[in-house]
Amino acid sequence: MATRILIVDDHPLTRDALATLLGAHGLDVVGCASDGVEAIGEAARLLPDLVLLDLSMPGMDGLTALPQLREAAPDCEVVVLTASGTEENLLAAIRGGAAGYLLKSEPPERIAAFLDGVAQGEAALSGSIARRLLDEVRHGNDRGSGVPDAIATSLSAREVEVLLLLDEHLGTDEIAKRLFISEHTVRSHVKSLLRKLGVSSRREALEQLSTARAA
Repeated sequence: MATRILIVDDHPLTRDALATLLGAHGLDVVGCASDGVEAIGEAARLLPDLVLLDLSMPGMDGLTALPQLREAAPDCEVVVLTASGTEENLLAAIRGGAAGYLLKSEPPERIAAFLDGVAQGEAALSGSIARRLLDEVRHGNDRGSGVPDAIATSLSAREVEVLLLLDEHLGTDEIAKRLFISEHTVRSHVKSLLRKLGVSSRREALEQLSTARAA
């Protein structure tokens, strides 16, 4: 039996092109949706085997919809198909339960092959995304080793990364580029780690880090 797929994308031309492409490769497109809210309703109604999900959509975006899609159709897998390859979106999608993360720049035949693999229980990651995920794990481990447990245990993994980059005297914009996140997100992490450390400035946070290292 062909894999039953629900396509979620706010661009009608993209939905039509994907439906034609997947149908030509033996996959059964059972429905389409233009935003997260519609996708959740269609997933509950159609119970597809797989949801092909864009991230950037008006109303409810893909990342917000992802866990709700998993609840609406518990037996289906969700594969992200997006133009956004940022680390922040990648990790959020994986944590939300995505079985794959593909870029729209992938050749059509590779997208179909990836989806066939997901139907067989495999994960689906575009090559550049797989490398970025490996780098994140590797670098995250490296960064975490530079913060004493007395501080690290009170912070999230991302806050530890931000603190260490502050220790390298990087500015907000440089940290954002290094971690593939927005400057707004960096500021939020800084604000949170300052609160958790009980200090009011970046300088005080670094002084506390230095003291903990010397202890």
